[in-house]
Amino acid sequence: MKPVAIFQHDPLQRPGYLLRYLDEAGIASQIIRPSEGDDVPLSARSFSGVVFLGSDASVNDPLPWIDRELRLVKDAVVCDVPVLGHCFGGQLLARALGATVQKSPWPNIGWSRLRVTPAAKSLFGSNAQVLAFNWHYETFSIPQGATRTLFGEHCLNKGFIHGRHLAFQSHLEVTDEIVRACCAAHRAELAAAAGPDIQNEAEILSHLDERLATLHEAAHCVYAKWSAQMIRPSRAIRVGV
Repeated sequence: MKPVAIFQHDPLQRPGYLLRYLDEAGIASQIIRPSEGDDVPLSARSFSGVVFLGSDASVNDPLPWIDRELRLVKDAVVCDVPVLGHCFGGQLLARALGATVQKSPWPNIGWSRLRVTPAAKSLFGSNAQVLAFNWHYETFSIPQGATRTLFGEHCLNKGFIHGRHLAFQSHLEVTDEIVRACCAAHRAELAAAAGPDIQNEAEILSHLDERLATLHEAAHCVYAKWSAQMIRPSRAIRVGV
């Protein structure tokens, strides 16, 4: 099977649990870092799936590597190569499908329980809610032809599905090391942030092992559903069953 391409845009925002899942499933992967000068392939046909992780950049920033990634996402959609996006990656998929990405009414930093839409319960193991880790100031609209999968209290659009492609305005891939490193690197940002969906460092790190175990349980369901599209290319992800 062709490898999964993982696009990493920030040293702190690594593939984490996603890479662990792929390794344990015997699915080869290749990490590409466009913001550090790695080339962005012109076509997605060389990969079984394409993953886009978080970034401190906005998908609306006029950066050459963002434009190249947008072209690759559009090519993946045309070629029916499954795309998975977390946070910036979810916004990238939304833009590639013609949706808008704009400033969220409130910044969202820390842990929150997101509600699963009735159509998407099978994607999350029939759970009505999903605990997710968040760190974002922007949000996407739902593209035409897509189905909302998750929504939050202060951010309506937290996830969508479009054919084989999944977008999340949250992080399912974080690990203990990633969460702690993000908090340590952004203490000034946390101190300055304000709003109903902001947690401080102590709140974020509280009960971290339990929260990560719950998060990874949901992530395992999502990654298994998404990666199954690569193994059985004739079947698309089905929601509402």
